[in-house]
Amino acid sequence: MTAAADFIPLRLCVLTVSDTRSLADDSSGDYLVQALQGEGHVLHERLLLPDDRYRLRAAVSQWIADDRADGVLVTGGTGFTGRDSTPEALAPLLDKEMPGFGELFRAISFEEIGTSSLQSRAFAGLANGTFVFCLPGSTSACRTAWDKILRAQLDARTRPCNLATLRPRLREGHA
Repeated sequence: MTAAADFIPLRLCVLTVSDTRSLADDSSGDYLVQALQGEGHVLHERLLLPDDRYRLRAAVSQWIADDRADGVLVTGGTGFTGRDSTPEALAPLLDKEMPGFGELFRAISFEEIGTSSLQSRAFAGLANGTFVFCLPGSTSACRTAWDKILRAQLDARTRPCNLATLRPRLREGHA
């Protein structure tokens, strides 16, 4: 029998994308911060930015260039309105896509909100050895993503496999 893996606290950044919210009323960002800290992870940095693809790309680029940041949780800007530009801003930064995240998120969301789940462009991937998860802006969507996907995958104790234990090997082959 093998020993259980130890918990590995990850340093995570939280970015809220919104043209209407401030940090004072950012319930989605608040939820993600409380959830990650409640599980024993560390909040590395938190920002709230308007839906401007170049400002989003600049902020997330700084985090993925920071060796101390293990992951980025982005909430907002994943819909279909004219201002929603999170996928267009951040997908070009990814070295590897994680298609299963968006697929799984929409499948779980379908059970909760039916066909409205097709309006989500949630996605995830890896950039410079840093996980990037882009979630819808609603607090309920953030709760779904955290409770049903991220909590387990960011916990090194999750079996048979998880993302947390991959962290030391994500930059293999990088110059």
